[in-house]
Amino acid sequence: MHKKLTITVDEEVYEALHKTIGPRRISKFVEDLVRPLVIPSSLALSYSQMPQDGEREAEALEWAELTFKDCIDEKR
Repeated sequence: MHKKLTITVDEEVYEALHKTIGPRRISKFVEDLVRPLVIPSSLALSYSQMPQDGEREAEALEWAELTFKDCIDEKR
């Protein structure tokens, strides 16, 4: 559910937002900027859950091994 919020900004800031972001996209832009500052990140939880995903871990290991092999095989 969305809530309407009225904020006041300097005219120069408003014009730059309107020109750069677009008139119908300012709310999303502001929300994307503000969200990480006011809502605790679930990054730690995500990192702790990663090893439990066997398929993802297998893909990550394969990628890491291939990358490492490419570095070794690279001509100097």
